[in-house]
Amino acid sequence: MDYKNSKEKEKKQIKRKKRKAPHKASLSAVIKTTLQVLLLLLLITIAVGIIYFYQTFGKELLEIQAAARQTVNASTPDTFKDTETSLVYDSDGILISALRAEKDVYYINYEDIPREAINAMLVSEDRKYLEHEGVDYIANIRALLALIKNKGEITQGASTITQQLARNVFLTHEVTYERKTKEIFLAIELEKKYSKFDILEYYFNNIYFANGYYGIQAASYEYFGKSITGISLSQLVFLCAIPNNPNLYNPVTNMDKAIARRNRILEQMLSDGMIGQEDYNKAVTEVITLEQGGLDKKNYVETYVYHSAIKDLMKKQGFMFKNQFTNEEDKKTYQEAYDDLYYSIQQDLFRKGYRIYTSIDMSKQRLLQETVNKHLEGYKEVNDEGIYKLQAASVCIDNDTGRVVAIVGGREQEVTGYTLNRAYQSFRQPGSAIKPLIVYTPSFERGYTPDTIVVDEKFQGGPSNAGNSYSGEMTLQRAIEVSKNTIAWKLFDELSPEVGLSYLLSMNFARIHSNDYFPAASLGGFTIGVSPLEMAAAYSTLGNNGLYREPSCIVKITDAQGNEIIGDDIETKRIYKENAALTMTNSLIGVMDKGTARSLRLDNTISAGKTGTSNDKKDGWFVGYTPYYTTSVWVGYDLPQTVDGLSGSTYPGAIWKDYMNKIHKAGMNKTFSKP
Repeated sequence: MDYKNSKEKEKKQIKRKKRKAPHKASLSAVIKTTLQVLLLLLLITIAVGIIYFYQTFGKELLEIQAAARQTVNASTPDTFKDTETSLVYDSDGILISALRAEKDVYYINYEDIPREAINAMLVSEDRKYLEHEGVDYIANIRALLALIKNKGEITQGASTITQQLARNVFLTHEVTYERKTKEIFLAIELEKKYSKFDILEYYFNNIYFANGYYGIQAASYEYFGKSITGISLSQLVFLCAIPNNPNLYNPVTNMDKAIARRNRILEQMLSDGMIGQEDYNKAVTEVITLEQGGLDKKNYVETYVYHSAIKDLMKKQGFMFKNQFTNEEDKKTYQEAYDDLYYSIQQDLFRKGYRIYTSIDMSKQRLLQETVNKHLEGYKEVNDEGIYKLQAASVCIDNDTGRVVAIVGGREQEVTGYTLNRAYQSFRQPGSAIKPLIVYTPSFERGYTPDTIVVDEKFQGGPSNAGNSYSGEMTLQRAIEVSKNTIAWKLFDELSPEVGLSYLLSMNFARIHSNDYFPAASLGGFTIGVSPLEMAAAYSTLGNNGLYREPSCIVKITDAQGNEIIGDDIETKRIYKENAALTMTNSLIGVMDKGTARSLRLDNTISAGKTGTSNDKKDGWFVGYTPYYTTSVWVGYDLPQTVDGLSGSTYPGAIWKDYMNKIHKAGMNKTFSKP
């Protein structure tokens, strides 16, 4: 009975299993079908994506590939030795400067490049150089992921040594996806035509080592005064540290950062067994000293022309210049982008064969330099580098065009090393010379007139006047003429620092600091300061009836074949209302006639201007203009200290008057318009 029941029970279980089996088979079939459909959809999506990509980009990619193949096939070993000289012309079309990377002079063959230099460059720039065929695809994927993570901002490079060579020789340094694509195709073609050893040879002779030096041999001679075959391991690795970012690791301006990168490369070489512990210890502690005599010293015209040309070319590439930032991180990000593009274009100046036409008038340039030299010739004291301690800087602008015709960045002397162009690179306290720009002209826009009665008096928390004298009620015109600090302070406070300083920001003053938004700014009390170039452009704006033109000396730039890259265009921007600017000019004529600058009136033409002296007589300024020219002059020490007898009307005013009298001849009798 139990056996029978057991058999019956077993039969029922088998029937149930049979009933369940078709259900499982059906589920499995559904899953399989679903997967097949999904796979089919995926394949269709991929196919559509490929078709779309090809239709959108395929033709362009094939064209880029074909162009890369043609470019590389047309190249020869001489291609990697040649550069085109960039030429600079003055306002009369006379050549004043040539900018060339003399790679052929310093060219070095592969067998003569020290093994340590090759190892240093491979370990720091391209560890897989001997394995890849021009492009490190894994590195590019990492860079792409970083690009996505950082919302489109290029934060991680992926260029191999071959790609870097392609970029330096055949392309610009513009940061675009199109340029990157060209770079990749060129690198692939280079590896097909040339051996790894050839490419390394070309690379070492073409990479940029900052300050106009292309190739490691040129850098070695210029920085150390000898061939790379005669310098130490530490010096070799130091040189190899620079090309990764020639701006960041520029040994002239950022020696500490260059040394830090040298040390990191030495650590990598030690870790990879390329050098021993003893060699590492000796190299990492070696003090690097540059051979200053070998450094190319550019004069004030050259440095400013190159700076102006670079900025115009940056603008051409779409770079958006800023002088206001939301926070320090925003400022840092901007500065890094600025520096990267600035130094990339600087490299192009040495090899692209530009023709740069300028507004520089060499006769006025020589005259301005001679005038500065003459009025400070009694001050012979020099610093540790042999540079005169008491310095001056001056800028002269043609008021018809707004362009710079002469620029002096310091006293002239025979010194080695690089030239600081104080005219646009130094920022100092402007003293009362700032008042017309941020106090008086804005006040004229808001209902004040030269006849408005103001009260000159000492008040709680306010400034003192020169000589501690107070005149009580007086006209605003008279307050301007004798430069009353109390009046400027009150008006600026009434305007608000935000309003007053907004005028400087609109004229691209570069060093306005968050700590400048206080009443003391009305008297020129700035955290960092202003440059002579900025002041000349701002006063020229007053002379141009309130219309600002960004200061530059570039008239046009062409390529070596004469094709125009930068045109002869002058953009204007309304800063001050016309009537306010005209009123300010007429008030500044009063400063020349019967105010703080009454001893500085010119012989042959009408003039308007303002003196400026910072606290403790550390900075002296005079900025003045005629219907023809605007000239700014600053005098002081590079490291601020009191100068006996310094004021706006002494050394700066004397330089201004002497120079302006000489460039304004009899018969130059234009007048300013009346408000």
